Amino acid sequence: MFTVKQPSKIIFGKNSGPEFDFPKNCLIITSSGARKRNWLSYLKLDSDLFFDQVESNPSINTTTNIIDIFKNSNFSTVIGVGGGSVLDVAKFVAFKMNKSKILIPTNFGSGSEVTRISVLKVNGVKKSFHDDSLFADVAIIDSNFIRDTDPIILKNSVIDACAQCTEAFDSKSANIYTKFLCNKAFDILENAILNKKYDDIPLGSLISGLGFGNSSTTLGHALSYVFSNEGFSHGHSLAFTTSFAHKFNSSKFSERFEKIVNNLNFEKINLNQDLNTAAELILSDRKHLDNNPKLVTKQNIIKILKSINKLN
Repeated sequence: MFTVKQPSKIIFGKNSGPEFDFPKNCLIITSSGARKRNWLSYLKLDSDLFFDQVESNPSINTTTNIIDIFKNSNFSTVIGVGGGSVLDVAKFVAFKMNKSKILIPTNFGSGSEVTRISVLKVNGVKKSFHDDSLFADVAIIDSNFIRDTDPIILKNSVIDACAQCTEAFDSKSANIYTKFLCNKAFDILENAILNKKYDDIPLGSLISGLGFGNSSTTLGHALSYVFSNEGFSHGHSLAFTTSFAHKFNSSKFSERFEKIVNNLNFEKINLNQDLNTAAELILSDRKHLDNNPKLVTKQNIIKILKSINKLN
């Protein structure tokens, strides 16, 4: 027996954003880059209420700040427009303020628009919040945004989607439905990357989000957060942490995933933190490690971290 959960309404397609009838009384949450790229104009979004200072790897303090600013404002809906960081903030703010949520990704990889997960930094450390109330009421995946994506953001986003679907396929909480989605997602993403069919990435990312959102990512993600805490982007970290996690887990995706990492030409990463301290933090991430297909010890983690550092 298994349960499938996802947003009640998912809209997918090129130019689907500006065709949607958005509510007038809304709070728009986005990044400074979204305004520079005229994404709000493209979506025909117009509101006096907006916050456009969401940072990469956002802090929970950002959500608290937004709530304080707009707690006395009259609006029914939070609209998040941006990458995974923006969507994580928007859905968490809407959850805390008991507002409807419309989530629109502008790059494709996090799957945040279709999951019940919000990842925020708490006291400088990444923490994932899981709750059904974090689901979007409407998720709009407009593939037109892929054409405006910076190449560095594109590769960091797409490797995130590849890590999510391959880790989730191997997860102990996977089932026949999630395995089908994750396998299909990776096939689409792999072909899109290796053959430069970038217009297919939004669909692969969406299917990946639905797959891992109904199971769980595992060791690769648990390892990645200590690198993100030191300033590496999430996708950049996963390129290496998931590669080593797949080897540890004897994943069927190991060689294919590493081929994609090499194709995207990621620079090596290095952890400056004391490895014993980092391993303790990683070991406390039970949401990911309890779903890993193999038991992970502190010694295993330290060995993997040393191997990643030795790549330099």
